[in-house]
Amino acid sequence: MNQLNFKLANGVLIPAIGFGTWQIPDGEVAYNAVLHALKAGYRHIDTAMAYKNEESVGRAIKDFGIKREEVFITTKLPAYIKGYNETLEAFQSSLDRLGVEYIDLYLIHAPKPWGVEGDGMNYMDQNIASWKAFEELYKRGLIRSIGVSNFGPNHLTALMKETTIVPMVNQILVNPNAIPRENILFNQKHNILIEAYSPLATGRIFQTDRFDAIAVKYHKTVAQICIRWSYQMGFSPLPKSVTPSRIEENLNIFDFSLTQEDMDLIGKL
Repeated sequence: MNQLNFKLANGVLIPAIGFGTWQIPDGEVAYNAVLHALKAGYRHIDTAMAYKNEESVGRAIKDFGIKREEVFITTKLPAYIKGYNETLEAFQSSLDRLGVEYIDLYLIHAPKPWGVEGDGMNYMDQNIASWKAFEELYKRGLIRSIGVSNFGPNHLTALMKETTIVPMVNQILVNPNAIPRENILFNQKHNILIEAYSPLATGRIFQTDRFDAIAVKYHKTVAQICIRWSYQMGFSPLPKSVTPSRIEENLNIFDFSLTQEDMDLIGKL
């Protein structure tokens, strides 16, 4: 890694901080948020078919006028869509809505459909079939990197046993309030980059004063402290906001470093 990028296992550089678009409604809200994120300097935009805002995301990127190779686009296969042919069809749909010729990172959104009981291991045969479609799209150059989301060590072990390409990314819930240590260590062991979604615990970070003293110490906001913590942990955080000032604030974390003592304190909190 360097100050602004992480390097994936296949050598592809991914911007260290991505702009998350989960829960941002399609239309002008998503369009304006992504447009402002690009103006603020974000070069990684994270969306998903399930967010139902791919079209607005793609339109904002196009209207901003940035060269395609200068913006990193992530989207995801919906959790309820599994299987080889089903994956190929869903991928093409995302490609069409985004209005681009390739995707930088494509993820299986979850090991099982949302709301289904159990750990999802009974869906692994279907996930493996989807992953083989991912491998095919990757080999054809339609995806620059492939990964998963919300997968645990059990899912990853089963997937890697039956396929040829190890996931390059696992996008999981990580923030100072939620630290899945076993999963983190497993991913690190296999050189799988962890993308930390909800790095501010969907706003719950601000419902406590636990981080206030640290924020004052560094002359930063609580949000910046938590995003910087995630970055220094080696995760790629994906903060989300529709407020221009906060969009800018969340990216402004590269001009300071947390001490190891404060890193440890934040993790223990």
